[in-house]
Amino acid sequence: MRIRAFTPQDLTALTDLTIETFRPFYEDSFRPLVGEAVFANQHGDWRDDYRRQVPGLHAPEQHLYVAVAEDEAGDGGIAGYVAWSVDPARRNGTVSHLAVAAGHRRHHVGTALCEHAFAQMRDLGAEVVEIGTGGDPFHAPARALYERLGCTALPTVVCYRRL
Repeated sequence: MRIRAFTPQDLTALTDLTIETFRPFYEDSFRPLVGEAVFANQHGDWRDDYRRQVPGLHAPEQHLYVAVAEDEAGDGGIAGYVAWSVDPARRNGTVSHLAVAAGHRRHHVGTALCEHAFAQMRDLGAEVVEIGTGGDPFHAPARALYERLGCTALPTVVCYRRL
């Protein structure tokens, strides 16, 4: 596996990977949990939301960065990616997205991508990193990864109700 900087040619593959990665959360976890009215209001257009969001993840002039993991041993395709930002004034970094292709999960791709992003953030002056995830079963592997990386979880609760 090789980790490299994002190029514009990656955009379609990263958008597709993001949608593929998070489809089970939105469709199999969140939708049944909150019901159709809340789902439609909060994330009814989640696929299009990602299609609008992913193109803006890499903008170094705005302190936004993306790194891509390529599978050198296999088909050379994208194994995953990580997106992060740095706030130089606060010396703070934030990982906003981490997506690993299904066939590459449990092969330390997420670990390598996070460690790469953390190193880049340190090089850019960050002293602290924030990385969030959900508390539901879908996000359990992400929580376990972040804990293995030495992150401290801060429990939060978000409640939804149809009015």
